[in-house]
Amino acid sequence: MRPFFLRSAMIESYLDLLEPINQFLHCPTPEDWVTEAKKPENLKVLLLDHLHCELKAGQSAMFLIRKYAVDKDSAQNLLEWFKPYEDFAYRRIGTIESLKDKSQISKSIIAKTATHYGQDLVDKMVRLIKEELHHFYQVLEIMQQKGIAYEPITASRYAKGLMSKMATHEPQTLIDKLIIGAYIEARSCERFAKLAPHLEGDIAKFYVSLLRSEARHYQDYLSLATEIAGKDISDRINYFGEAEAALIASEDSDFKFHSGSPV
Repeated sequence: MRPFFLRSAMIESYLDLLEPINQFLHCPTPEDWVTEAKKPENLKVLLLDHLHCELKAGQSAMFLIRKYAVDKDSAQNLLEWFKPYEDFAYRRIGTIESLKDKSQISKSIIAKTATHYGQDLVDKMVRLIKEELHHFYQVLEIMQQKGIAYEPITASRYAKGLMSKMATHEPQTLIDKLIIGAYIEARSCERFAKLAPHLEGDIAKFYVSLLRSEARHYQDYLSLATEIAGKDISDRINYFGEAEAALIASEDSDFKFHSGSPV
């Protein structure tokens, strides 16, 4: 195992990247969550939940593109792109070998001309999807190396709790979805940094490698929300920041990657 101080030094090289993340979030991860997460017996649930979070993050981006930004053929191409991953995760069809090199899309995704933000949404979300699906495969590889079998896992209250705060009218619904995406990616980045010093060397190195992409994802979501709103949305960002912090800081009996303070 890589010594703790060396793994901590790995994180220090990313302090400039993490500073805006920590300023954006309204509270840090509770230390008792870190204490729980670093227990060897919780590695299985941590990796399984992380695996599902990567797929959910990709799906969320895909749904945004399909609903708001592309034509019918492109929408179908997106569904086909995800099919091997969804077959594996939900239908137990396929193996890790069948997912290798599947994170790149082979068909075109064309933005609608009716929206001023369509191409930017497509460009940012397609890149995000590629990375999330690649991360899904990487987590699966680590699980295989550790002898952890894939199995379904229930979602935590976190994402559902944030989604319950969304407006029900457009374009505010879309703007809210993007702001929520920014908070989920920012929290993921913060937790990878918190966890890395305490985990085995290969997992620690992997989590550190995720920091740059997660930080960019949060910025992409936030810039899209601002672009689409066309006005100052700091009040709305603050609203979701407070909601996110409440979920993270409050007691939570269901330990997961994005869960709150362990009971």
